[in-house]
Amino acid sequence: MRLVLEPAAMAAGGAALARDPDGRVVFVEGALPGERVLAEVTDSRKDYARAVAVEILEASPDRVAPPCAALAAGCGGCTWQHVSATGQRRLKAEIVTDALRRIAKLAEPPAPEPAPLAGPALRTTARLAVSPGGRAGHRPHAGTGAVETEACLAAHPRLEELIVAGRYPGAGEVLLRVSVTTGERLVLVDRAAERVRVPEGVAVFQEGDRRPAFVHEDVAGRRFRVSAGSFFQAGPVVAAALVEAVDAAIADGLRQGGVLVDLYAGVGLFASTIGALRAATVVAVESDPPTVADARVNLAGLDAKVVASEVGRWRPRPADVVVADPSRSGLGRPGVGAVAATGAARVVLVSCDPASLARDAVLLAEAGYRLVSVVLVDAFPDTFHVETVTRFDR
Repeated sequence: MRLVLEPAAMAAGGAALARDPDGRVVFVEGALPGERVLAEVTDSRKDYARAVAVEILEASPDRVAPPCAALAAGCGGCTWQHVSATGQRRLKAEIVTDALRRIAKLAEPPAPEPAPLAGPALRTTARLAVSPGGRAGHRPHAGTGAVETEACLAAHPRLEELIVAGRYPGAGEVLLRVSVTTGERLVLVDRAAERVRVPEGVAVFQEGDRRPAFVHEDVAGRRFRVSAGSFFQAGPVVAAALVEAVDAAIADGLRQGGVLVDLYAGVGLFASTIGALRAATVVAVESDPPTVADARVNLAGLDAKVVASEVGRWRPRPADVVVADPSRSGLGRPGVGAVAATGAARVVLVSCDPASLARDAVLLAEAGYRLVSVVLVDAFPDTFHVETVTRFDR
């Protein structure tokens, strides 16, 4: 079934939000607010439907021609390439504001402010599928498999070479990680490592390999060891922007010698940089064993303790400021309980999903914290994903 629709807003998942003639909500992939489109319904439910724009009858001023040929081939990596850079920033801010109003019930949430980036937000890590021909590629927007490409505009050139020129026959999935600082590059495949063909100097590993697999990256004056499976930000440009935004949100909440607790600390990005900058006593809480090992290396020389624990099981200690960077699901009640138990007067929350940010804002309000500011860090341009750095005070 095809419908002519006029979307009025953008939904958090990247589709435009419209209503059919009966008033039912329709999520329209490939459409933008303010447009008039012909859409093919792909999933029809009682309360909502999903559709794909098949013809743009009246285009938005924000619409541009996608620059990457892989998108036309079905690549699911950068699905907002049809949106101008200005339009992306505005729509992402609107999505965050809508979530805070609708889910957190904040009548007038703080206006999101964009964080400056020191350069293109190119990615230095990619977890990709492998095609039958042994090529690494992003998963398609619909279906399964890997979309082969001769270029990847989202990747740093040293990563792009591994995507385009590398061959991984026999593997089902490949993780590629490179360092801008040192030039180190590694490949981690789930199987058939002996069949991998990559440029000279690239380290190749297979799942279960006992050899150490990591690269080193510099951010904000600190060097980080990042193991193959450890979480790190999309690239050093984004990591530096997040550090700057987190430090600005901390502001006068942490004086030299104060106590900083870093929850979901990862390899210690915030604990290391801000701990050094503020000469703080740092407690970093992380549960993933390889990531904990990285954090202990990265925090060496600081007044810091790395606690290997789930945040919900950690025994909180008093702190001046808590920084938390949870997974997409957010802090939830266990995380907010740990935050509140520290007695910190200021919390800086790094979120990668507007809905989980809004849910956490509700829980933090119940614990006595008020949302003060929202900063957007565009970690994944040409996608609907957005990172936020928010400050809560009590």
